[in-house]
Amino acid sequence: MRRSNMVRCNKKLPLLALALWALGCEASSPADECHTGSDCPSGACNDGRCVSASGGAAGAAGSGGAAAGGGGTAGAGGGAAGIGGAGGATSGGSGGGFCSPNHDGVLDKSETPLAAGLAAKFLVSGPAAVPSAGVAQGDGSRLWDFSAGLSGDHLVLVETQKLDGKWFAAKYPGATYAARLSESSDLLGVFEVGATALVLRGVVSPADGVTKTELTYTPPVVVLDFPVKEGKTWSTSSTVTGLAQGVLANYTEGYESAADAHGTLKAPFGEFPVLRTRVVLTRKIGLVTTVVRSYLFGAECFGTVASFVAKDNATTAEVSEAAELRRLAP
Repeated sequence: MRRSNMVRCNKKLPLLALALWALGCEASSPADECHTGSDCPSGACNDGRCVSASGGAAGAAGSGGAAAGGGGTAGAGGGAAGIGGAGGATSGGSGGGFCSPNHDGVLDKSETPLAAGLAAKFLVSGPAAVPSAGVAQGDGSRLWDFSAGLSGDHLVLVETQKLDGKWFAAKYPGATYAARLSESSDLLGVFEVGATALVLRGVVSPADGVTKTELTYTPPVVVLDFPVKEGKTWSTSSTVTGLAQGVLANYTEGYESAADAHGTLKAPFGEFPVLRTRVVLTRKIGLVTTVVRSYLFGAECFGTVASFVAKDNATTAEVSEAAELRRLAP
């Protein structure tokens, strides 16, 4: 186990600094040392030290995985399997305040940082032979070890963008933030944080123009239905209308979500107790149907610490290969 006596200040670190940094930097102490996440009150162990989930630092938000991509003849598809938070020390999605995990296996809204103007770093892979099921443990939990390097790995700074001044802001009144949906496309999902749910309102291109994308979901897609607890399911059937790369679009997307497993996840940043949500997106454009399966791993006070997107049209509940795997990174 490596140990460090101090934390270096680095302005480039995301606000996700997970309360190790409040207004400045904190020194570590022997009481902070850990081997696994279970040694820590927060449930997260990073490089031999417990990560605090209660402090004065702002939190961060990160992509919880996405299923945006192909869009048939229109050339652009909407759809997202969720944008969750990934940062500590936030409460009620405010981007600041106090969050202390109670380790009850339930993700409440107050334990999921969701706000505009937040950021977190993720290590994102290309196609990788990684099983979505993880390894079953004797107590009914699972272990997902996503800490190793994978083919195509690269660091990505995921940000939740404020809508003020955006060309599409007036189209989605009441929306909370926009965030990029996937590495394969520059399209942005437009999200709204409500009293009990995070919903996807639309998908847009970063810039206006004759080839712009401006899609609206009717009704909005329920991405996270709080509180999220194992065994809970929710679904949305939505009609997507508007412009896709300047071409009129009208198609349907159905989302089936289920919080279906719990356990421990090892990410490059550290180890977390997590609740997994499995999402099945079915997109129908004309006579073409595409099914995208994804898996989101949420941790109390840290939000989505990993997401796993399977290859299109996988037919089984669990898969042995990811099209894209992203994990919270230091």
